[in-house]
Parts: sequence; structure tokens; C-alpha cells
Amino acid sequence: MKCLILGATGLVGQQLLQQALEDTTISEVIAPTRKPLPPHAKLRNPIVDFDNLPLDASWWQANVALCALGTTMKIAGTREAFWTIDHDYVLRAASITKDAGVSTFVYNSSLGADATSGSFYLQVKGKVEADLENLGFAKLGIVRPSFLDGGPRPEKRQGEAIAIFLAKMLAPLLPLRYRAVSTTKVASMMWALAKSDVKGKVVIESDAIYTQTKLK
Repeated sequence: MKCLILGATGLVGQQLLQQALEDTTISEVIAPTRKPLPPHAKLRNPIVDFDNLPLDASWWQANVALCALGTTMKIAGTREAFWTIDHDYVLRAASITKDAGVSTFVYNSSLGADATSGSFYLQVKGKVEADLENLGFAKLGIVRPSFLDGGPRPEKRQGEAIAIFLAKMLAPLLPLRYRAVSTTKVASMMWALAKSDVKGKVVIESDAIYTQTKLK
């Protein structure tokens, strides 16, 4: 199987990449990034500008595509910049993969994603989900994790760090849906979706990711 990973430098993306490179059923991993990744025999790493993605590059052709592309409001700086990265970049890349013949697309979204939410972040995630569905993939997998627990981030997210700490402390009292979930489990669930025989749109909420509920 040949796979395409979008956002391979983020916390979830790094786990997607590691699991793909270790998976003997995957013959080639394509991971377009802005900066080079460490080389690997199975890895093809096109260096790209996400504002000007190449439309006719042969490496878009894959069996499955998994997307963990995104940023934070703090890094983006403005709502417009956040929208560009979390919505436009994702949709542009997804559209190109669809045109290249990719039938399976799995997207890392967020707990509470809803285009009508009062939270701008969740609005964007919900809008991305809706727009991805409109592209018409044979299989669209969406995972909606709660707070991500993946170790130290390159950038400081004090608010999220506090939330994860409290979520861990209060874990026995919290419903599974709201507990911090490891990036390893998120990536594993995304791969399970990519490899499954299910068709159409499949949404996996955070409690199922947390418990690694098997797909039916």
C-alpha cells in the first residue's frame, strides 16, 4: 500500500509517519513538508509551498491519504491566517489527492467540531469536515480527539498544558469523551480507518479513540 501523509511534522503527524514507516504492509510513504524530514528507505519527502502546491506531481497518487495538517491561533496570529492553514491548505491538498485518484481520506479533526459552534476553532474544524465530505471521497474518515497528549510541543501552549494536566488528574471522574488522548492512539485510529473496509463517511469520537474501539 502506498500512503500520503499531510502534516507529518506535527504531533499526530509524527506518529502517523512513524507507524507508517514501521508497517510492513505499507510499501511507500509520501510526506510533503515545508522542511526536510529525516531520510528513510520507504519515505518520499517532497519539499512544498502549501500556498502553491504542484497540481500534477506524480507523488499525489496513493492508495490512502491521512491529514493531520493544522496550526494554532497563537502561531497563526490572526483568524484569517488560521483559516488559511487549517481550512484552505487542507481542502486544497484534499482536492488534489481526489483528482489524483485517491479514494480514501482520513482527517484529524477535533472533539466538538461544528460549523455552527460559538468557538471559531471548532467552527473551522466543522467547516473542513463538511467541505471534505462534499469532495466525494469513497471513504472519508474523521477522528475527533479531545486534548492531545503527545509530550512537549516545540511551541508553548500553556492553556492546553493546564487542561491536559487537569484532565489527567480528574480522569477517573471524567467521561471518556473528555479525557486527554495520546497522539499514538489518534494515529493508530486514523490508520485503522484508512485500512478498514468501511465506506462513506465515518466519524470516530474521542471516547472510541481513547479505548481503541475496533471498527465494524
